[in-house]
Amino acid sequence: MADQGDFDIGQLSSSQQEALGQYTQVTNQEVKDAIPLLERSQWNVQIAIAKFFDGEGPDPVAEAMAQQDQDLPRMAARHDNLQESLFHSASQPRRSRRQAPDPAPRIVPQPPRIHRPPFLIGLLLAPFSIGYNVVSRIFRTVWYLLSFLPAPIRPRALTNGAARGLRNTTGRRMLMPQDTAARFKREFDEEFGDNELPWFEGGIAQAQDAAKKDLKFLWVVLMSPEHDETASFTRDTLLAPEVVDFIKDPANNIILWGGNVLDSEAYQVAQEYSCTKFPFSALVCLTPKEGSTRMSIIKRLAGPMPPSTYLSEAQTAINKYAPDLEGARAERTAQEVSRNLRDQQDSAYERSLAKDRERARQRREAEKAAAEAAKRAEEEAAAAERLEQQRADWRRWKATTIEAEPPATDKEVARIALKMPESSGAGRIVRRFRNSATLESLYAFVECYDILGEGAGQDSRQQLPPLDYKHEYRFQITSVMPRTVYEPSEEQSIGETIGRSGNLIVEEIGPDEDSEVEDEAT
Repeated sequence: MADQGDFDIGQLSSSQQEALGQYTQVTNQEVKDAIPLLERSQWNVQIAIAKFFDGEGPDPVAEAMAQQDQDLPRMAARHDNLQESLFHSASQPRRSRRQAPDPAPRIVPQPPRIHRPPFLIGLLLAPFSIGYNVVSRIFRTVWYLLSFLPAPIRPRALTNGAARGLRNTTGRRMLMPQDTAARFKREFDEEFGDNELPWFEGGIAQAQDAAKKDLKFLWVVLMSPEHDETASFTRDTLLAPEVVDFIKDPANNIILWGGNVLDSEAYQVAQEYSCTKFPFSALVCLTPKEGSTRMSIIKRLAGPMPPSTYLSEAQTAINKYAPDLEGARAERTAQEVSRNLRDQQDSAYERSLAKDRERARQRREAEKAAAEAAKRAEEEAAAAERLEQQRADWRRWKATTIEAEPPATDKEVARIALKMPESSGAGRIVRRFRNSATLESLYAFVECYDILGEGAGQDSRQQLPPLDYKHEYRFQITSVMPRTVYEPSEEQSIGETIGRSGNLIVEEIGPDEDSEVEDEAT
């Protein structure tokens, strides 16, 4: 381990000391310099080692944490105990305590179910059913005619029934929630003219889901066309400029939904929201302080009222629950920020691991390539050494097969003068060959000349040529004028090719010249 110096590592935890030991064993860095780097790496040994060897660039984890710390909303800390809470609750007047609001159920309109009795029972009850239909049609006709009478002389039952919205809704065709909302907006615009009210284009269930998701207030407006005060309330109160501006203001976080109680969906909303008088409005929102995750009705506004009163009542309820929604919104934002921070940390860690894996893979490939290159070099060196040994063995064997120089008195001879390469040091030599000797024997003589000169040509120990070896001459024999290359041939004789005498040159051939000669031969 690196020198610890005067730094006290007793203040570190066991896991931190273990990480410090692993890091210093690999990097051999001083403890006083290693601890700050490990702290910046969140005590992750792999990340710290990568920073030590690769250099410490911009840290995405630290930058993300710093950025999130600046943007992270802070909620006021609250410290209570049971005794203080009970004392505070008992000391407050009962009327000042906030009562839990009524829940606002999620309403999904269902198509009306038609119950059909069995066939035999239906057959027995057919006369009663026909009589009931006749009487009901007569009653509805009379009811419809009485609805045209002035309000002072209109029967009380007709007025109360319209006020309660207790009219058969089967007269209007049931549509999908989006289509129902579009029909309500179209009828509203046709009756009261163009307006700037931001009606929600969907069902009450979708409006509640949007308000719950975005932590907004849901403003529900239910209208009964049969009520006498619906038109005046709409023109004087709902369409008042101050009310429209308040609902449109994005800072108030309001979703406006309206319905006609003649529609099945709005009729169900009126029943679930305990609507007893028209026109009816209700404010719905999430109430987290009451420990509920459901939407609650925080205010009901029933009956006609001036726009100032209508707006004041709604604004009071919104101001009462707005801090709760702000707190829930801040908490949700904090959770989202924390989740994003964790994702960024995980992403940074994964990138670091990916870099380490890539570096390890490259190192393994480099080591493998180096080992293969070394093995290949050893094999090539062994092959070259074996080839040279076979070449030497072949020369010793070939030296034993070369005929002795014929005497000068022999007339069937050719006198050949050979200029040897400068590397051989032999200079110019002259020798007699039989006319019938082949060019191969001339090449063999030049190849084995140094052995013949040492008397090794009579060495009988090499009686056979080496197996699996084909000798290649590293020189060629040419004439001076004109220049002609004589190839080592077993068929052409010296007398036929060169004549009774000749001045020849022995030229060495390098590796490149060998390939060129082979290409020319091909």
